[in-house]
Amino acid sequence: MPTQYAQRGHHGPVLLDDTHARFRLWAPDAESVSLVLIDGDTLPMQAGDDGWYSVEAPCRPGAQYSFRIDDELNVPDPASRFQAGDVHSSSVLTDPHAYQWRNTEWKGRPWHETVLYELHVSAYGGYAGIEERLPALAELGVTAIELMPIAEFPGDRNWGYDGVLPYAPEASYGKPEELKRLIDRAHELGLMVFLDVVYNHFGPDGNYLGRYAKHFFRHDQQTPWGDAIDFRRSEVRNFFIDNALMWLMEYRFDGLRFDAVHAIPDRSFLTELAERIRAETEPGRHVHLVLENEHNRSSLLEQSFNAQWNDDGHNVLHVLLTDESQGYYADYHQDSTDKLVRFLGEGFIYQGQQNRRGESRGEPSGHLPPTAFVLFLQNHDQTGNRAFGDRLITLADPDALKAATALLLLSPMVPLLFMGEEWGSRQPFLFFTSHHGELADAVREGRRGEFAEFAEFQDEATRARIPDPNEQKTFDASCPDLTSVREPGHAEWYALYRALLSVRHREIIPRLEGARFAGAKALGNAAALAHWQLGDGSRLRIALNLSDQPVAIEPAGESARLLHASANEAQAAGDTLAPRTAFVHLEGAHV
Repeated sequence: MPTQYAQRGHHGPVLLDDTHARFRLWAPDAESVSLVLIDGDTLPMQAGDDGWYSVEAPCRPGAQYSFRIDDELNVPDPASRFQAGDVHSSSVLTDPHAYQWRNTEWKGRPWHETVLYELHVSAYGGYAGIEERLPALAELGVTAIELMPIAEFPGDRNWGYDGVLPYAPEASYGKPEELKRLIDRAHELGLMVFLDVVYNHFGPDGNYLGRYAKHFFRHDQQTPWGDAIDFRRSEVRNFFIDNALMWLMEYRFDGLRFDAVHAIPDRSFLTELAERIRAETEPGRHVHLVLENEHNRSSLLEQSFNAQWNDDGHNVLHVLLTDESQGYYADYHQDSTDKLVRFLGEGFIYQGQQNRRGESRGEPSGHLPPTAFVLFLQNHDQTGNRAFGDRLITLADPDALKAATALLLLSPMVPLLFMGEEWGSRQPFLFFTSHHGELADAVREGRRGEFAEFAEFQDEATRARIPDPNEQKTFDASCPDLTSVREPGHAEWYALYRALLSVRHREIIPRLEGARFAGAKALGNAAALAHWQLGDGSRLRIALNLSDQPVAIEPAGESARLLHASANEAQAAGDTLAPRTAFVHLEGAHV
């Protein structure tokens, strides 16, 4: 276990002994900086030549502090490890080694064993609520939970992508020790824990960096959230790299999902980030790094990143399941069967092709292992970015959805589930925040304005029905009813997910190392046959028909063993693939 992590890097206070700590702040645009101890003195900090200010002060863990800039503005520590209140409040000095870990020998699990379960901490019951549900998730067949971002954000209800203090776990979720206890318990059950981190922007309320470190941002490049972060500067790179190392080493997270890296203009930062993590985490640990990247840069997956969320796969499956064609689904509606085949046979759909706006995106991906792609039918974005947070079960034919679920859970790609999906929850997952005043008004109207281009929301009165993100009831409606798993209408879905994951653990995962794509072809409209060569020499075959018409298919070979049939098993040996079905076979001498 790392016992000296707090003494590494530049960011955040360092405990020197039981009664003293060193505080540092990079504030190159400040004329003076003082440390304000809320229950003590105000101490001037010494300026260094490189823009850093520092001071040693008598204080103990639990002490509250802030920094006073130019004798006019008190700000929290941008590397605060915990906040006394909200993003504008004082920071709290913590002892990163106070928690006594129980599972000190945990090294994680190999990437190919990963079955991800994405959840929102507060909507799922907070750290304590999640901990209580861990045994059930392990029994289901999940091997990793993935927490939506937990960096301190304004208010107490938020998706987490408005975070402004990346080092501080959100105070409304619990104390840092409670988060560590959750991770410790997960490891005890053989579960990995992943964290979604946001390094491409800061939220709109509570970010003071521009006041005393203007060059943290570059004003010549804009993102959807304002000025781009200036990753050309080593101080900026180290701020985020040290943050990643904190989550992995101090909190013992097993992996990180990096949000929207396509909004990070300096690609070399991502390379350095991965290299530093690989070099500085303990030897022998399984540490997994996953990207969200609209640019489909497969070359990043050839280096130090394990995988990327495969939005292409989700989008074409969603189109085939719902026939939706608005917004970004328009890129997948035309020639959707061909796109399905490319996704099943090569991973990405866009590998340099142009989208409907004439923009080319992506790099060739067929040479990558299928485990380089995280596949999902639902996640926070794809559900919550709908006006009314509709779950896929309310939009798709149930038999077709069951067939797509078989593909999700039995293909060699790494599956991701979104909380409640496994029992067919129909509760929405809405976009929610807890902003106030003018910002709350702007977020509400901006949210409704996003849908103005959609045909069904042309009418202003209809747009006014879109839930206000800031209302308490919007959050309340988004919390899945965890007691409904065994109820009629839900138990069937839960049994399906559990059975499919049992097959995955028994038949697929032991053969995944060394797996590769082995081709796919169209069988008809919305129907395809895909093969993957597995690591032991066997071949996985999935026949999928999401249409309402039967299609002809070549029967599986004599050596094939049926792993799953989403319809009558007798049909699996025939030469016709029925509507809305999936058949999964394992072929070869080693089955």
